[in-house]
Amino acid sequence: MAGLARLRMLEALEAATRPLSVGEIGDAIGVDQPRASRLVQQAAELELVRREADPDDARRTRIALTDAGRRFAQGVRTERRAALGGALSAFSDDERTELARLLGKLADAWPRD
Repeated sequence: MAGLARLRMLEALEAATRPLSVGEIGDAIGVDQPRASRLVQQAAELELVRREADPDDARRTRIALTDAGRRFAQGVRTERRAALGGALSAFSDDERTELARLLGKLADAWPRD
């Protein structure tokens, strides 16, 4: 399962305090509902997510991570941290501090819409 949108979907589900609707997933990861629906379908076929009945509206379903989906998301996060740690190991303490300052400045200046 590759693709940034799919990884973001799994991370959004992992961070959520409850199962999410397809629309909520789309909003959380910045894709339209048809794209979110396709991502959910692909993840369901891979048994990374499961559909559950919405307790507030029987016509709707909510999407939750399976144990396999949670392990997958955590594994990706572990790999990213290791890669970042490896890349930063070549930086001095002063360079890491400067990088953090510059990334903070970039984040502050990033357009929010």
